[in-house]
Amino acid sequence: TEVFARLRSNAHFMPPSQLKSVLNTNWPPGWHRSFRHFDTRPIAAASIGQVHRVHTRDGRELAIKVQYPGVAESIDSDVANLGMLVRASGLLPRSFDLAPYLEEARRQLHEETDYEREGRELRRFGELLSAGDDFIVPAFAEDWSTRSILAMDFIDSTPIEQVEDAPQRERDDIAAKLVSLTLRELFEFKVMQTDPNFANYRYQPERQRIVLLDFGASMEIDARFADGYRQLLGAGLDGDREGLDRAATSLGFLNPGIAAGHRERLLSMIETVMQTLRDNKIFDCSDQSLPRRMQAEGMALAEDGFEPPEIPMQVLFIQRKLGGVFSLASRLRARLPVREMLEKHLN
Repeated sequence: TEVFARLRSNAHFMPPSQLKSVLNTNWPPGWHRSFRHFDTRPIAAASIGQVHRVHTRDGRELAIKVQYPGVAESIDSDVANLGMLVRASGLLPRSFDLAPYLEEARRQLHEETDYEREGRELRRFGELLSAGDDFIVPAFAEDWSTRSILAMDFIDSTPIEQVEDAPQRERDDIAAKLVSLTLRELFEFKVMQTDPNFANYRYQPERQRIVLLDFGASMEIDARFADGYRQLLGAGLDGDREGLDRAATSLGFLNPGIAAGHRERLLSMIETVMQTLRDNKIFDCSDQSLPRRMQAEGMALAEDGFEPPEIPMQVLFIQRKLGGVFSLASRLRARLPVREMLEKHLN
């Protein structure tokens, strides 16, 4: 985690001459006269761009995300090379069709390089969360944004991992807010920011607000998948095995082609998770016994020749978000009333 934290914030960045060339290409002549201060050394540099803190002459403090030149053009070849490596590794069953997943990776990466699209999502989430005090979304600065540059308000905050040593109540509150937001995205908003990278969450301890960043991986959720998750969770909390089977099948976790023994083991794994949530009023996210048990079951399935079904892409991205939020809650050693939180949305 520490290595990835350095990678996402301290990657190689453009020298000032190249930065100036990118800005000249995207902004009108004489743009520099509109800024009182422009720090050419980025405050963050990651995989497809770097972020600069600037002050405009009209009194705004902005964060300017500048995309590295050539990133969008390299996506297709990079994904194709990744596919070759994965296939050559022998890690996947021979019958597993990797092509749809590579195509989805390629499509989403192209979307993430479209900063105009991300600006629209930034604005949308700002509007969705404007009524509450738990989250703050930077205001979109459309006048300085292009397809390759994203401008927004700069919001002073700290990395969310720095609250690891905060009091238990504060850590629980942060994790509860993030879990609640994820459930609202799935069941209420029907749009989800599907990249739970820790760097996309920052924190203002004095106001106990979570800052939300990076909406490039936002995705609208089809109502049938939201309904499928509602049925899955409802059946699981009710101990309804048949309902759980139907819901898991509707979401693509199970399909008729799966061997009967593998189907039973998969269904039992889902039941184990739901029983844990059902039987514990407070769920201790730091307890690794359940994840380890699931990992062992998954390894046993793989060794037994299990070939995973083709999961709908939206379901995969929802699972990525759920897994990432759980990972952060685990990192914070949070204790949450998960069943109660789920039932609010199921009812």
